Amino acid sequence: MRLPLPQFATSDRHPSHIAEVIETNTTEFLAQCLEPEDLSFPAMPPFGSWVCAVDEESGNQVYAVVSYATTMPIDSVHRAVAMGLSLQELREEQPQIFAMLKTEFRAAIVGFSPPTQNSSAIPRIYQYLPPRPPQIHQAVYRCEAEAIIKFTEELDFLRTLLSVNGAPVESLTAAAIRDVYQLRKADREWLVKAGRMLSVLLKDDYDRLRFILSQIHP
Repeated sequence: MRLPLPQFATSDRHPSHIAEVIETNTTEFLAQCLEPEDLSFPAMPPFGSWVCAVDEESGNQVYAVVSYATTMPIDSVHRAVAMGLSLQELREEQPQIFAMLKTEFRAAIVGFSPPTQNSSAIPRIYQYLPPRPPQIHQAVYRCEAEAIIKFTEELDFLRTLLSVNGAPVESLTAAAIRDVYQLRKADREWLVKAGRMLSVLLKDDYDRLRFILSQIHP
């Protein structure tokens, strides 16, 4: 049976609401994707994409970058087995398969924005770890393009990405930069600025710098 997380009809859910926090710590959180109503797998957020969650106690909007994603059986004892069927054939012949799997992702926290005192005030953005991460069962949203563009006006978040534990940080950094570059509609000036920041952060490690830059395609 499915993991008993609070679920809502898709029509009642914000379209950017994609997951729920199921494990959290100071530097990252683990989230489980919400299940679609039809027989399909939850949409797995791309590696290096941006998500956010609100810490309801402080009101901070916490920004994070997806560093790992997986789809696995809910039952940790039994592994999935190859069926030799297409997804459409699975829906028709083995629909229970979709109820036996879950999709999770880890997201590295890169900054936050505290709540504003009034609606007309411009939110401030801090590119360092918030006082506390989002808590268990809080909603996780796909970041809107406008929010990502505003957050990445400064580039201190690259330092945080380069220090993420348990992830291929060079590929993660390159993926996050590619995502932002596309959202900024191929803003070459921003891309050059990001490259210069990387060259400062990795001035003593040319091999890592070259590896990251080789994965960025303007």
